Amino acid sequence: MTVYEPPNNAIRSLTARALVEDADLGLSLLLVAGASGLERPITHHRIQKSGLALVGHPHGIVPSRIQILGETEVSYIQSLPLDRQAAAAAHLFSLELSLVVVTRGVAPPAVVLEAAERTGTPLAVVQERSSQAITAIHSVLDERLAPRARVHGVLVDVFEVGVLLLGKSGIGKSECALELVMRGHRLVADDVIECDFKPPGMVFGQPAALLRHHIEVRGLGILNIKDLYGVTAVRERKRLDLVVHLDSSHGESSAYDRLGIEDRHREILGVPIREVSVPVRPGRNMSSIIEIAARDELLRQAGHNPAREFIERVDAEAAHSVSTASPTLGSRQPRPTESSAPPPVVPVGERKK
Repeated sequence: MTVYEPPNNAIRSLTARALVEDADLGLSLLLVAGASGLERPITHHRIQKSGLALVGHPHGIVPSRIQILGETEVSYIQSLPLDRQAAAAAHLFSLELSLVVVTRGVAPPAVVLEAAERTGTPLAVVQERSSQAITAIHSVLDERLAPRARVHGVLVDVFEVGVLLLGKSGIGKSECALELVMRGHRLVADDVIECDFKPPGMVFGQPAALLRHHIEVRGLGILNIKDLYGVTAVRERKRLDLVVHLDSSHGESSAYDRLGIEDRHREILGVPIREVSVPVRPGRNMSSIIEIAARDELLRQAGHNPAREFIERVDAEAAHSVSTASPTLGSRQPRPTESSAPPPVVPVGERKK
């Protein structure tokens, strides 16, 4: 499976304070030491278990990742003599960690509390076991640290396909979206689309907070689609599956893909998304064309490529026609030309009566 990495300039961070106070965390979390370091940044969306660091092997420890001390790690510290407990705790907390979480409600040893307070490392205790705490933390970090980008366009849900409409200003993106809503599809975002990356390689789009459920149509102004057509006409968030670029620059002599064989992609947050370019001409029903593009994308996701399958059938038919032609075709020998010489003379006595 291909794993896509977002560009470095899209990576985000949050502070330990923001995570500890996050209402969506859903853990019974209590900060017990290191409050002075709550502004330390967390930049990685996965946690680490710090067992090896306790025995003096800090290789691979990333300070900006949340460190988990489970019941096993705490029991190991408690099994050591006091001087070695202090050394292990001092070694771990000297790494300037963003946040250390102790699970199962285990009371941290006094040397751990002292090391965390001395180094300003936030130390929290949760009642949940390690697996539950890790799952909850990962869920929040995936959302809060997701790389983001803003895209100017319109995002609509057409047959459960997230279609991103792009094109120059005034080309008719919002009008297409309004027509699609009237056909029973759903508006996700108009004008400004907040995109975020989700592993292993997906991009989701949602509207900016102030623009949610609204669309601007030239001549009519700003419309509230939810108020006009109901809650079923809008969607809060959708994965980007297809980019449709509305292009008015195609002239009669312009060349573009008429068969649909060559796949083009537009990269958003490091993820390539298939893109089609649709010429905008007077009289063309653009909403119907976008519906067909969405249906075609569903076929492609199911493993069918209509254009390539058609070309394969044409090639197979051509090969079959050649193979079933007459085997002497092309190798037929020319007929001998009749001689213009007179027939031989037969004596009278030898002629048949």
